[in-house]
Amino acid sequence: MLYIRFPISLRDVEELLHERGIDASHKTVRYWRNRLGPVFASEIRRKRVQRLCAFSKWKWHVDGVFVKMNGKRHYLWRAVDHEGEVLEAVVTKRRNKAAALKLFKKLMKRYSCDKEIVTGRCASYKAALRELGSLKKTKDGQVAQQSG
Repeated sequence: MLYIRFPISLRDVEELLHERGIDASHKTVRYWRNRLGPVFASEIRRKRVQRLCAFSKWKWHVDGVFVKMNGKRHYLWRAVDHEGEVLEAVVTKRRNKAAALKLFKKLMKRYSCDKEIVTGRCASYKAALRELGSLKKTKDGQVAQQSG
């Protein structure tokens, strides 16, 4: 975890382990980082989400941008939490209700706690949230959805 969180090299980790009486090469450290790093990261992310679900002002901000991939125009949908961490990203060929539903269903499946979704004024968001069931307006005219 220290390797991922702080800018230290594999050889620094090797030295830290050597100071504690563990004889391991930097290649061994790299092997275990590649093998266990994703497991640690998913556990940290899961615990972080549980903490944030208890936080009453947890909001998702959903936006989208056009991107070019292999010369063709696609649409990148992103959901970001109130701290700026990207929760989900979906790339689709179209910017329609089905694509917005794909993103929202993915979000609901992975982060199934009560929250508010703040979106832009794209009609796809409104249609998708209407189909999901609960849609309400905020003061600034943006669409917000409260699950629960």
